[in-house]
Amino acid sequence: MNKEKTQRVLNYFHELFPDASCELNHSNVFELIVAVMLSAQTTDKKVNQVTEHLFQKYPTIESYANASLEDLQQELKTIGLYRNKAKNLKKLAQTILQDYDGKIPDNRKDLESLPGVGRKTTNVVLSVGYNVPAFAVDTHVERIAKRLGFAKKDDSVLTVEKKICRSIPRNLWNQSHHQFIFFGRYFCKALQPNCQECHLYDMCKDEIKKKRRTM
Repeated sequence: MNKEKTQRVLNYFHELFPDASCELNHSNVFELIVAVMLSAQTTDKKVNQVTEHLFQKYPTIESYANASLEDLQQELKTIGLYRNKAKNLKKLAQTILQDYDGKIPDNRKDLESLPGVGRKTTNVVLSVGYNVPAFAVDTHVERIAKRLGFAKKDDSVLTVEKKICRSIPRNLWNQSHHQFIFFGRYFCKALQPNCQECHLYDMCKDEIKKKRRTM
């Protein structure tokens, strides 16, 4: 993606969503990492419904470490992969207490070593929790990046991330990351994209999406 096209996309995203931000409810970095872990294959809206009670019942890292797997599973049973998420959540809390003195790491290497924490979760925690430039690629970001030509159709998630980060200035990663998500979540949806009003229609690489506009 050349600089002119990149700037055009960023300008349009900023026009549409100037205040885009993380929609996962949290009051500290630990709650953030928990919410992002729980969001795998689940909507942010559903995660917020679950964490509203979860964060009240388990207010500290110690409370998660000492909780029974059965109780955690009961709290998470309405979201996907809840058994595995409950197991990782308990292990996460135990690891943070045992290896990091109860503090959430602020660097990629240590974050990615935590149970249940992958690259996407790490990027969100660095970006949202610590304001370190990072660009997490979720399903919305991946779809938009490929539709607008930042990446190719068959690129892996990691390749999409690397290509986006090469195109967008580092100091804009954190803000534009949320704007990519908002654009994909509320405007350029997977099944019902708003092609009729899209100012980036001529840039779109999705042939099926292009046909929809003429129907």
